[in-house]
Amino acid sequence: MIRALSGLGLLAPIAFVALALLVSPGGPFTTAGPDPIALLAASALGASLTAAIASIWIRAHVTPVVNAAERLAAGELTTLVPAQNSGLDGRLGRAVAQLGATLATTHDAATVDRLTGIANRPALLGMLFGEVERGARYNRPLSVGFVDIDLFKVVNDSHGHHAGDLVLRGVADVLRTNLRATDMLGRYGGEEFMLILPETGIEDAASLSEKLRLLVGGTHFRIDDDLTVDVTVSIGVAGGLGGNLHIDELVRDADAAMYSAKSLGRNQVYVFSEPNDDARIPRAPISNDGRARASDVAQLARLAAEQALISTLTPCANHRGHASALIATLSVGMARRLGLPDPEVDRVRLAALLHDVGKLALPEEILEKPAALTAVEWQSVVQHPRIGQVILEQASVLRDAVPIVLHHHERFGGHGYPYGLRGLEIPLGARIVALADAYDAMTADRPYKRAMTHAQAIREIQRHAGTQFDPDVVTVFCDLYSAERPVADLAIVRGIMAPTTSARRAGHPIHAAS
Repeated sequence: MIRALSGLGLLAPIAFVALALLVSPGGPFTTAGPDPIALLAASALGASLTAAIASIWIRAHVTPVVNAAERLAAGELTTLVPAQNSGLDGRLGRAVAQLGATLATTHDAATVDRLTGIANRPALLGMLFGEVERGARYNRPLSVGFVDIDLFKVVNDSHGHHAGDLVLRGVADVLRTNLRATDMLGRYGGEEFMLILPETGIEDAASLSEKLRLLVGGTHFRIDDDLTVDVTVSIGVAGGLGGNLHIDELVRDADAAMYSAKSLGRNQVYVFSEPNDDARIPRAPISNDGRARASDVAQLARLAAEQALISTLTPCANHRGHASALIATLSVGMARRLGLPDPEVDRVRLAALLHDVGKLALPEEILEKPAALTAVEWQSVVQHPRIGQVILEQASVLRDAVPIVLHHHERFGGHGYPYGLRGLEIPLGARIVALADAYDAMTADRPYKRAMTHAQAIREIQRHAGTQFDPDVVTVFCDLYSAERPVADLAIVRGIMAPTTSARRAGHPIHAAS
């Protein structure tokens, strides 16, 4: 249509010349009446002028919208549609603009991780597929990095999922702002990110990954005005050149290297390397027996650290942080009745024994005071969960107990400390230990009060179900222990517990990177 109108527009000057000849002296229009040929020429001139004006209008108002629609159809979703006035052309422009916005929104929903604002897993794998094809076609290097936030579960358990989300966004921002323009970043899943590094050999990828590791480790992620969280990352790197690049192998090898970095102590970069056939030991995977023995030795190391800390608490009275066998016995019993897996039961046991370890740092005169505490003294006492957190974080093999120790004074209905969590925001292990600790406190003499009887303690616990204690945990406690006063199991203090399932040693395998 536009071409036809343009052609008619080209006739305008021809028609104009013809009309000029007709109306010139001696021409047809100088006679008494109009000549039919002159009328025809005038009509042609009018049509040509109309077509020219229509062509100019269409090119000015419609063509830009058509061009924008074509760019949107080609995938250029950031294309801006020119603003139009009212009328048919305005409606067309607004419709194309709305179509572009809808396409962009749909594309983002399909390719962008909503929490971090970076590529999601499907989009990430699509980009990796394209880069592997390009590297193979042009015989170019390509490297991939897997970045995993160390002990991220502890962040969620200690400070809540809101804090975990802020940390995820913060780590994504650190990675994104420190990559090169050609590099790609996405969230692979959970607390794990993937780096795609085109035109990058394995050594350069390792250097870049080390830079990113240090930057993340040196960043303080602000949660609120009073809280910042520090985290570290473990990074596994794999890569190749040209025809040796295969997407499945790159992902597998980088993932294996990342797990090796974590198993070797976390907060480090590990580069995957595949020994060649001429190597003295072409492959050295860990056997099932070797892994089992390694787990046994690691458990002995953990128990040694645990017993060393318990021995420090042994001289203390119950209200000064003593590792109470009764509290541990009650907590383990409830955890088992609730069907928790063996590793979680053991974590509850450890936290129950060490829940008041932070009191080691409190003045003895405050803990032994027989009268009510002043506001200043109470402010000192409520610090002990946070102090316990610091102690256990320094003893790295005992870190699993941190969330329970930190939150065992939260209350189910709120108004506890140190963060005033409520309900299911409080880790289940902390809700269990809180109830066991309260029973022990009620049934033991303290400098400031006399002990209750077992029956009185049971009634008090039931009275505070839903306010101080988790009502489900109260039900389990009463089912187990209301009939008679419970007795401490000293074997639990020494970490000797019969497994509750046949899969005591079941767990995640350690991936060997070479």
